[in-house]
Amino acid sequence: MSSSGSKKGFCPFSLFLFAATAATFAYGKLQDRSSTDKDADTSNTAATTNAAASASTSDKSKVVFVLGGPGAGKGTQCELLSTRQGWAHLSAGDLLRAERNSGSDLASLINSKIAAGQIVPAEITVGLLEKAMNDIRSTDPTRTKFLIDGFPRSEGNVTVWKEQMSDAADVRFVLFLDCPEDTMTSRLLERGKSSGRNDDQIDVIRKRFATFRGESMPIVDMYEKEGKVRKVVADRDVEEVYKDVAKLVEGL
Repeated sequence: MSSSGSKKGFCPFSLFLFAATAATFAYGKLQDRSSTDKDADTSNTAATTNAAASASTSDKSKVVFVLGGPGAGKGTQCELLSTRQGWAHLSAGDLLRAERNSGSDLASLINSKIAAGQIVPAEITVGLLEKAMNDIRSTDPTRTKFLIDGFPRSEGNVTVWKEQMSDAADVRFVLFLDCPEDTMTSRLLERGKSSGRNDDQIDVIRKRFATFRGESMPIVDMYEKEGKVRKVVADRDVEEVYKDVAKLVEGL
């Protein structure tokens, strides 16, 4: 006869059930923690990516293209904005003229194109603009706003700009100075009396107008469809035109 103090036997099935339940609970906890860690990693990665994108955007130069026919007043208005509001002014034409006078390998090609009133190959123009922008920013990193006048003048200009400059510059809008050809012709002939520029002669002026109508105006129309064109009537007093132009760049 068993003693009243003897112990009942331990059920092996109960032990197995307890162990299985404990393992399931522990696995669930590990999964929860893993999921939380993954969510945290994803959140941190997204935050880092967004911060990098934001920094990249803030590092970009702000660009306003300034277009208009020859003699519309692009250079004049850009110089006023540069002097009064601190914008860096780059003239595609001036950069090309400087290059053709430098005696470089590109000089003869640029000379022949300008003398004929034709557009210089886009790769050359964009390369000169990029170098000029980099030179300015390396000298003064706070100068991040650029007026580029006389560019883009053709579809090729737009294509090469996007290929080479999209990561470095953000085009805010296109300023189009709208001026009648007779007014522009008078201005160019008057300028030609003292400028010494061979493209301020009447035969070249006519070619330049034809090139502008055929190649540059379609670019203005293209940007207008994108909602990026800001048009200003330019056959007025310089200061009247400037007032309208200055309002457009406020806050940039």
